[in-house]
Amino acid sequence: MKTIHFTGFLALTALCAASASAQSLTAAGATFPAPIYQKWFGEFKTKTGVQVNYQDIGSGAGIKQLTEGTVDFGASDVPMTDEQLSKLKVKALHFPSVLGAVVMTYNIPGVTGSLTFTPEAIAGIYLGTITKWNDPKIAGANAGVKLPANDIVVVHRSDGSGTSFVFTDYLSKVSPDWKSKVGAAAAVSWPVGLGGKGSDGVAGTVKQTPNSIGYVELLFAVNNKMSFGNVKNASGEVITPSVASVTEAAAAMKEMPADFRVSITNSPGKKAYPISTFTYLLIPSQIQDAAKRKAITDFLTWMLKDGQKEAAGLSYAPLPKAVADKELKQIATIK
Repeated sequence: MKTIHFTGFLALTALCAASASAQSLTAAGATFPAPIYQKWFGEFKTKTGVQVNYQDIGSGAGIKQLTEGTVDFGASDVPMTDEQLSKLKVKALHFPSVLGAVVMTYNIPGVTGSLTFTPEAIAGIYLGTITKWNDPKIAGANAGVKLPANDIVVVHRSDGSGTSFVFTDYLSKVSPDWKSKVGAAAAVSWPVGLGGKGSDGVAGTVKQTPNSIGYVELLFAVNNKMSFGNVKNASGEVITPSVASVTEAAAAMKEMPADFRVSITNSPGKKAYPISTFTYLLIPSQIQDAAKRKAITDFLTWMLKDGQKEAAGLSYAPLPKAVADKELKQIATIK
């Protein structure tokens, strides 16, 4: 019979447990970047063995879990407010990961191709003041398209969502009525419409509901083979959402703030798509577990250098080099 040396066995068990802990990270938040995050986390696991378990439950829920300390890091399309940051036990740093577009997707039987939406039409639809598809404010921008006299079914997010923040932030910039009556937030009191949980919920509702309109990130519309519109931007140009037009929105930004919290909706760039945004990883500035700290900082470095090459293939725009370089310096401040 073999003699088991319990002291050595327990030490080995503790070492294995520590190693397992170091190889597994938990994160939660935005649905907007979920496709690129899942691809990145899969590739990073193949390269390093580090498993990142990411729940795409919405920016609001991700910030909540980060605040409660139930995840190693969060993710959000909307920068955290000063008030939200003040509730954290450990200060969070914002790391822009990619750029993306929120698009107007619709299901109008008999209408194919891309419609064009003016800021006034989008605001009017979501305020409930434009109720028919053949309203002159929609038809006027779509000469030659036979739009029906059917009621518009408005679809929005039902959960706290960074995508909703980006959309309502845009509406607040282009519509004084929207700004005064509804405002910009991850969760607002919607004047009209049906709620869908997550981007999947909005996309699914639009797909199943004739004469509906909703807002989702570009990749969701592409993957679900849904129609999505062009939008007239701040320069009066009709812009198709694309990697190039989202990149233009970031390029028109005068200067990136030191903490990276910035809005690029309704960008003044002539070729900029107006409902564009950075999306962020929210990383604690102090991580006591040295193995987890190394795993997270290694991932951030890989994301900013190698991961950016994957962005365009999934309809996201890679970060401007100047922004990525600035973030690489911020990694060194994580202790």
